[in-house]
Amino acid sequence: MRTAAILPVKSFGRAKQRLGAGVADRLRLALARAMVADVLAALAATDGVELTVVVTREPEAAQAALATGARVLEDHSETGQSAAAALGVEHALAAGVERVLLVPGDCPALDPKELAPLLREHGREGPEVAILPDRHGTGTNGLLLAPPRAIDPSFGEGSCARHRALAAEAGVACRVVALRSLSLDVDTVEDLAALRAALDWVSAGAANTRAVLAAEDPARAVALGSPA
Repeated sequence: MRTAAILPVKSFGRAKQRLGAGVADRLRLALARAMVADVLAALAATDGVELTVVVTREPEAAQAALATGARVLEDHSETGQSAAAALGVEHALAAGVERVLLVPGDCPALDPKELAPLLREHGREGPEVAILPDRHGTGTNGLLLAPPRAIDPSFGEGSCARHRALAAEAGVACRVVALRSLSLDVDTVEDLAALRAALDWVSAGAANTRAVLAAEDPARAVALGSPA
């Protein structure tokens, strides 16, 4: 089944505003860049993802995407993750894709080895929606749709329940699949602390994000797996 990953990326200057109260602008911007780079690297290494489409108006994100072989679709209006994801879905459909994976650019711990088994089994029995929740179980960090228009993406607060309702309304099989590596998005200072804790225990992945965090806190560089 031909599969595309759709990655909406907000302009870095507007990204991660909710981190602002506890994180300096310099670090916030560096994290935004690093996390997108790590997600792109993970998608490029995932068996079953044939095409990655980055929807953005951020030049640095576009450059990083092209460097990994991804396609870039300009997000002229930048009206939110759901709208950008929908643009990516239409582009993927035009390219002949049969299934899409919608993921955000702030889940740098994404593990290709955890994602690939889900891709191998999803949609084999017919139309299906898989919701990949955040660590709280209320938001959506990934949405796997077969076919790509199975439901309309509706990200944001409470989106896990909303996506389940949309699937039920559409009469499409739906399941919630917790992938630990995709549950760690970073919107708040608490989310960043949870990511730090996870990276202390996981030796692989998130190389760019580890480097940024290690540079910000050299005393923890060894634990994060980056040189001080």
